[in-house]
Amino acid sequence: MSPRAAWRLEALGFRHVYHFVGGKAEWRERGLPTEGTGLFQLVAGQVLRGPTATCRPTTLAGLVRSELPPGPDSICAVTNEAGIVLGRVRWKDLPDDDDVAVEEFMQIGPATVRPREELTGLVQRMRGAGAKSLLVTTPKGRLLGIVNRDDAERFALERSGGAAKGAGRADPAGEPISPED
Repeated sequence: MSPRAAWRLEALGFRHVYHFVGGKAEWRERGLPTEGTGLFQLVAGQVLRGPTATCRPTTLAGLVRSELPPGPDSICAVTNEAGIVLGRVRWKDLPDDDDVAVEEFMQIGPATVRPREELTGLVQRMRGAGAKSLLVTTPKGRLLGIVNRDDAERFALERSGGAAKGAGRADPAGEPISPED
């Protein structure tokens, strides 16, 4: 909506009017509400959730172990001070020695997707690769969160009219995507 239209709506008594310049695709990828049930509307950003944990390359394994819930879906996103993804650590990757730095055993350059990634195709690729979750980043590599395959499948089923109405959709976590990302 243009600033002029937003001002007009405010003049008509609407109290919560915003000038959103990102467009429809960016609106959806941020997980903001949309209407309709078409699969064409489903993108990764709609099921984005915060990562299980984050750490730095110099973090010790013991600290990661204490913050990461055990299980096959648990991943720790390894980031630098600017939140740029450098690697990932899965629960099963943790060494027995708690005094080893993450940079010694992290997986460097993990697969990432953008929030506007089409969800149905992403779920199919994740299923084919046996991936339970993927990191979601901005084009510059800043961590936004993760997409969990089970959440994505449930959301797609719900939006296509095939799931129980009680299933909720994931709430996007983290900061809004800035224009420079």
